[in-house]
Amino acid sequence: MSVTYVLIAFVAMLGMMLIGMPIAVSMAVIGILGGVLAYGAPFMDSISPVVWGVQNNFLLTSIPLFILLGELLLRAGIADGMYRAFSAWLSRLPGGLLHSNIGTCALFAATSGSSVATAATVGTVALPSLKSRGYRMSTSLGSLAAGGALGILIPPSVNLIVYGSLTNTSIGQLFVGGILPGIILTLLFMLFIAVSSSLIKEDRPQEEVVSWAERWRLSLDLIPPLVVFAVVMGSIYSGLATATESAALGVVAALIFAAMKKRLTWSVLQVCFVQTARVSGMILLIITAAFILNLTISLTGVAEEMSEWITSLGLTPTGFLLALVIFYVVLGMFMDVLSMQVATIPITYPMAVALGIDPIWFGIFVVMMCEMGLITPPVGMNLFVVQGIRPDNGSISDAMWGALPFALLMLVFTLVLITLPGIVTWLPGLMH
Repeated sequence: MSVTYVLIAFVAMLGMMLIGMPIAVSMAVIGILGGVLAYGAPFMDSISPVVWGVQNNFLLTSIPLFILLGELLLRAGIADGMYRAFSAWLSRLPGGLLHSNIGTCALFAATSGSSVATAATVGTVALPSLKSRGYRMSTSLGSLAAGGALGILIPPSVNLIVYGSLTNTSIGQLFVGGILPGIILTLLFMLFIAVSSSLIKEDRPQEEVVSWAERWRLSLDLIPPLVVFAVVMGSIYSGLATATESAALGVVAALIFAAMKKRLTWSVLQVCFVQTARVSGMILLIITAAFILNLTISLTGVAEEMSEWITSLGLTPTGFLLALVIFYVVLGMFMDVLSMQVATIPITYPMAVALGIDPIWFGIFVVMMCEMGLITPPVGMNLFVVQGIRPDNGSISDAMWGALPFALLMLVFTLVLITLPGIVTWLPGLMH
């Protein structure tokens, strides 16, 4: 019976989200109703300690810090310099500036932790240049949408923090586990661009030859994001700092670079703080609602019964994961990333653990599937982001068709991760 109740609750929650009800409200309503139906009015007394505990969780302090880190680097104009530097080095490759899109997105993702911010920031810098040079708008938009999606995989990632907080998994190990898949996926994107551009001549506008001296001069603009990434990930990997402490160190480094670029003004700080407060408030409210739902699931024993049910079906871990791939691909067409995470992780995580799937690996898997949802229509958030900043008035179908090959690459790479889980677990296994 628990399986039936879970399915009804899940469908009801999705229905509430799809009709426009806020995510946090949808989850909290289902969690409270389920708890009250199971335990009556005394269940309400259990909610306040959960809410208090979430809001005082030291780990979740890292979320506003990483968001502030990305905001500071954005307002300091770091992305502009990064794009110029990558253009100088990569523009002569088949595909030209399209490689700069992917490279800049990947490096900016290594400091911002947000997919939407990455796509919007790099797209604003890149699209005018791409249009003026005659690049096809579909491939330009597709590469930016896909490159932006790397923001939730390459650490630091707010979405990995959300997964870690919901499952009590090490954020540091999740961050380290995302490094190698993020690098490989970035290289796969660039390989696809090179091959496809070699076959389609109109995608190969001639770029100017940049002298070696100019390349090295422009490369200085890559130092700030690389230093911030080294500070954040180096402190975590070495064990010198927790995820929250590393985020604080990253913010200090970003403040220094913003000051060096003479962008550290009161007006810039005000914008950064206000935007950080808005985004953090939204995320933490959703996480709080997710913990209320988790409370209902744990008290009613639904997670245990669901795990037993999955085990009784005789599914192998691979069969279970392939079923989840289909599930997440379909769900990603209609829900945003955060909604997918908080709605599904409390249900799918106990099943995965029951089948012996590594929690770190499963976290990267879930984020990969959510990443695909960012560029799959009709509700692919990054598609709308790049469409909103394009310099002409073309159809959003350009972005959809342009992103489709990258979505397929993500799907293939996910299947590779299922076959070769060591791609994810190798680096975390080296941590002390």
